[in-house]
Amino acid sequence: MTRTFNLADLFEVVAAAVPDRTAFICGDLRLSFRELDQRATRLASALRARGIARGDNVGIELFNSAEYLETFLACCKLGAVPANVNYRYVAEELHYLLKTLELKALFYDESVAGEVGKIAGQLPALHLRVQTGGGALDASGAEHYEALLACGDTALQDPGRSDNDLYLLCTGGTTGMPKGVVWPHKSLFMGALGGGGIYFKRPPVQQPEELAALVASAPPLIFFAIAPMMHGAAMWGSLISLLAGHAVVVNDQHHFDAEHILDLIERDGVNIISMVGDAMALPLVKALEAHPGRWRLDRLMLVGNGGALLSAQLQARLKAALPHIALSNGMGSSETGLMGSGEKPAKGDGFMVLQARPDLAVLDDDRQILTQPGALGILARSGFTPIAYYGDAKKSAEVFVTVQGQLWVLSGDQARIDEQGNIVVLGRGSQCINTGGEKVFPEEVEEAVRRYSAVADVLVVGLPDARWGQKVTAVVEVAAGQDFDAQEFDRICRERLSGYKVPKAVFLTERVQRSPAGKADYRWAASFAASQPALVA
Repeated sequence: MTRTFNLADLFEVVAAAVPDRTAFICGDLRLSFRELDQRATRLASALRARGIARGDNVGIELFNSAEYLETFLACCKLGAVPANVNYRYVAEELHYLLKTLELKALFYDESVAGEVGKIAGQLPALHLRVQTGGGALDASGAEHYEALLACGDTALQDPGRSDNDLYLLCTGGTTGMPKGVVWPHKSLFMGALGGGGIYFKRPPVQQPEELAALVASAPPLIFFAIAPMMHGAAMWGSLISLLAGHAVVVNDQHHFDAEHILDLIERDGVNIISMVGDAMALPLVKALEAHPGRWRLDRLMLVGNGGALLSAQLQARLKAALPHIALSNGMGSSETGLMGSGEKPAKGDGFMVLQARPDLAVLDDDRQILTQPGALGILARSGFTPIAYYGDAKKSAEVFVTVQGQLWVLSGDQARIDEQGNIVVLGRGSQCINTGGEKVFPEEVEEAVRRYSAVADVLVVGLPDARWGQKVTAVVEVAAGQDFDAQEFDRICRERLSGYKVPKAVFLTERVQRSPAGKADYRWAASFAASQPALVA
């Protein structure tokens, strides 16, 4: 049987090579690679019997669970198109996304059944609804997950699998209406999952069958993505590990509890964790500092971060609490995949240096590739990338651009070329603050602000200003048990920032709003700041 780079083919290669290894851990549930593959096959068979076919879009609105992975893999086995759906969306947001994506089927947790029920009748394309959990079904034709699974056969023939089968990664809500990024399977595997080479410290595989020997000879590590699986970084991290023959641990709670996370890392002997920025790192660090020696974490080897900035001071505190670990900061996005990892520049602005590569470039406003040291533009990637936003030709044309006959994806990050020809990433261009003609990137200011111990979390935004056009402002969540001192705040900022970058106003909030995965909600921060009295002016 000839294998393709369809994700189901890749998973089946691994499952056949290490069938008895543990693949998935959630609470007390353990599934081997064989069991996970068999359940996904049965579900794919049942979906086909319900009329779900190649190219049909299938939404997954589930919490961390075996059902999430099984549904994802079942779709890949069929050539149907899995799409993550945020379980926090209310009916109006759900209606927009599900209609835009033209979903033919939706898998959802019983806890969100009420919101789904409000809009299901307004979606004529929605042919099948499947509910997980033991809750009662509504009267409009939804099915229980386990009942559907029981209808499936143990074998599935699907000769139509292709490298170009599709996956939809839904992104947005914090910077605009949610959108589905269209990823071909091979592009995802190579551009976002490392091509099977990350954990084996080798280039991407040339043929899917090569994975069998690699995983069979490698140690069975244990990976834990702390963020929800509906977040792209967590799902990608989990797929990277599964396709390396590793066990994947997920949080069995529907909320983030730092002590519970550390309990799981200890209990399950986790070797690698991934997290999203300071919003996750800070509670973990605080728990470790408050309870030294409580957890035996000697098997933990690597802490990876991506999706949001992990500040230098928190990296230092994490290393102090766990001196034996290695830290890795990665950069990527839903539209570009994983662009690599790097260190903070030794001097000057910016938060990461990416080594020069043929698939990375800095483009100017005229979509020309810049090469001169000091040149400033937008970071872009080519090669194994997604191809469009689903059903949005206008937005696709703005982000997916052709330069000299080649497709490039604009990351939205401002970047410059350094003296060595490498790329210094400065920050999100869409969030860049223009104050008196000077550009200020929120990430740089936020990292400086976090040096003040009274700051639990912060988002920096620009507000309209009659004199400067925009002024730098900070929305601050004060750490529990601490008082916020405006003068101390200003002193700490001025030690690390030029005067024009220091926040001119501070707005205190009980809680900084972020996505379930810890990603910043700058729209909320700007709206909050515009409606509140400033502490500092």
